[in-house]
Amino acid sequence: MTVAVFDEKVRAAARWLSEQNPAPAHVVIVFKTKFELSALQACEACKMAHSFRQEGRE
Repeated sequence: MTVAVFDEKVRAAARWLSEQNPAPAHVVIVFKTKFELSALQACEACKMAHSFRQEGRE
């Protein structure tokens, strides 16, 4: 998997999560099944989604 594909999958998952209200309880499992992310990628997507939410509040 190339870095670009890795980044795009993580970014797509982060965008999706940032739009969820409330966020799903077991988001890592959702990321693994819906976006085919590894645990590390899921953590990165969670971090990125948090940043997206913070940007939306400003």
